[in-house]
Amino acid sequence: MQPSATLAMTAAAKARIRLGHPVIGLSAGEPDFDTPAAVAEAGAKAIRDGFTHYTSNPGIPELREAIAHKLKRDNGIDVSPAQILCSNGAKQSVAQAIMALVRDGDEVLIPAPYWVSYPEMVRMAGGIPHAITTTHETGYLLSPEQLEASITEKTRMLILCSPSNPTGGVYTPAMLEKIVEVLQRHPGIYVLSDEIYEYIVYDIQHRSIASFDGMAHRTITVNGFSKAYAMTGWRLGYLAAEQSIVDAAAKIQSQFTSAPSSITQMAGVAALALEPSVVGDMVSAFRSRRDLMLARLSNIEGLVCPVPEGAFYLFPDVARWLGARTPDGALLSNTQDLCMYILEHHDVALVPGQAFGGATGLRISYASSESDLMIACDRLEAAFAELGSTKG
Repeated sequence: MQPSATLAMTAAAKARIRLGHPVIGLSAGEPDFDTPAAVAEAGAKAIRDGFTHYTSNPGIPELREAIAHKLKRDNGIDVSPAQILCSNGAKQSVAQAIMALVRDGDEVLIPAPYWVSYPEMVRMAGGIPHAITTTHETGYLLSPEQLEASITEKTRMLILCSPSNPTGGVYTPAMLEKIVEVLQRHPGIYVLSDEIYEYIVYDIQHRSIASFDGMAHRTITVNGFSKAYAMTGWRLGYLAAEQSIVDAAAKIQSQFTSAPSSITQMAGVAALALEPSVVGDMVSAFRSRRDLMLARLSNIEGLVCPVPEGAFYLFPDVARWLGARTPDGALLSNTQDLCMYILEHHDVALVPGQAFGGATGLRISYASSESDLMIACDRLEAAFAELGSTKG
């Protein structure tokens, strides 16, 4: 296993800030909004009411019932509360689903660029991650032809993340239908659908793959509260699946962590009761920031960036600058070198695309204030202009 490149870059940026440098961090995948007041109050009330003890391992009934209602209303997924396992964040839910289903030597298909933790979790379970490379020309989305060509007799699982971290790509219902057609020819393959960014979409419809005919029994839907409700530090996620899968994942959880915090679970119940406008206001802000960033980055000649339809990331292709030299003569062999150059010489923290299986890309989070984003763009323009003048 390798450590998280996202956390490593965030740590490097914080270390530089402690030395007095005015770093703007665009590396962390964290909304810069406060948790909604009603949600925070629900957590505070739980403390005041003494609801501070262990709960049942899968989560309190009120939360699982609310999640089941949400899944049916918003996603067309009909599950009982017993088919839901609440965990300490969606990351834990992903890991437990993989550990419950992936056996030694099983292959897991992962469209690349991918979230950094997927392949490491597969390796931890004894499986073999198989990256399927996508490109900026297709919006970094997996085609049904690529999927079909990648399936072998050892394929156990396909991991889909829509909206995507790190690219912001979203599979339309029509695209998912084509993916489902391929999977129907291979009934032994499970799908792990990471939908943590489901509400953060722009001018496009999100659809859960578990809602397609024949997919409910073989799909593990993972979601959580961190992105939509700005609850990253609360640590609350969940998975929904067939009862046998949920029971297996719950067994793993019972030995690792047990249930999420009782206080956080009560906050989760309150989050699911919020009016949609609470999330909508945040999404509108993200849309504005996305458009501003795209407009500014278009000024950098040679930088190619698909328009993301969801999440709060950009994943521009920077192949033009790989192999360039910095003004002091250092060779930028890969995106890690490029990110360190930008951090150390221009005080902007990004994440190298190679950590996501996208060797020529950079992940830029625009979950920051517009003023910080504009300053960061000024610095990025200067950084790439310097490299443009030194590439032979």
